Amino acid sequence: MGLIARHAEAAGISTLCMSSALDITRAVNPPRAAFLDYPLGHTTGKPGQPALQRRILLEALEAFTSLEEPGSIKILPFQWSEDLTWKATAQMGDDDRLSRHDTPQYQTEEDRLRAESRDFAALRVCRCSECAG
Repeated sequence: MGLIARHAEAAGISTLCMSSALDITRAVNPPRAAFLDYPLGHTTGKPGQPALQRRILLEALEAFTSLEEPGSIKILPFQWSEDLTWKATAQMGDDDRLSRHDTPQYQTEEDRLRAESRDFAALRVCRCSECAG
């Protein structure tokens, strides 16, 4: 994530990496990051709690104005639970994240067709007249 973020920043695109793995984030050293001390896979909040997820994202996005030094990490003030026992058991229980697939997943059939055609020019993110890619 840090390498991609640094390349995007070098191209003039501001980035913010969301993380639940502080040591890894420090080692990767993205241009700016927000750390949430939640179990892995829950980087933007608890499932089924959109109000909390919104608060977490708004607090994280504030890092675009508050973090001035490259490599800074904003520690978000939210807690998964009142105590820290979840940390000891986080990897012991059932995985409640969405199932993983070993094949590519696409938003639309059009996306699938473009990706499979290997017409990478059609996959450009920016289509403005100022940047050719």
